[in-house]
Amino acid sequence: MKARILASARRLFGENGFSDTTTRMIARDVSIDVSTLHYHWGEKQDLYEGVIGAVHAEIMERFQEVERRCRDVDLARRLEIAIDIMCDYLFEHPEVANLILFGYFRKADHTAVLDINISQYITNIAVAMELAPTPETVSVRDRARILAVWHSVLNFIAGRNYFRPMLDVAPVPYVRVVKETLKFILVPAFTAETQASRKS
Repeated sequence: MKARILASARRLFGENGFSDTTTRMIARDVSIDVSTLHYHWGEKQDLYEGVIGAVHAEIMERFQEVERRCRDVDLARRLEIAIDIMCDYLFEHPEVANLILFGYFRKADHTAVLDINISQYITNIAVAMELAPTPETVSVRDRARILAVWHSVLNFIAGRNYFRPMLDVAPVPYVRVVKETLKFILVPAFTAETQASRKS
């Protein structure tokens, strides 16, 4: 029951945000009484923090996968791997992109601190991609560049119902187009300095 409530809350918080999702909505979605929801999860804030905790654990697993798969490959390939892994995860769980964007732009809605995790995610991506040897040595420049990648991925996924009709493509080709586009734009942007220093 606790897992069913969490799954419903995750979907509804992802669709509506924290403020516009009520415990009654979640209870109705799971076909239980609201008192049963409170028995298993306490207040809405507790349930929201449970959702964010689960999402955080999943994202950290993806970063570990990026790190494993990026060993001993060049920067362009590392970026391609990171884009593929994060796009696959976020397209499979589109509510995550919405939760993160709600956390950014509607922070006043709740007290769960999502933006601290985002800073950690950016640092972990930089280390996984071997842009820095340790979290403490990630430069501001690399953080900003990773943030640009992160936001591009989130917006393509959160805005899929808006962007897909513009491109006139079905859901599966849309995923492919997004990955190809991100690689087309971001790989040269990240590798330009490396290529320029090799030429000089």
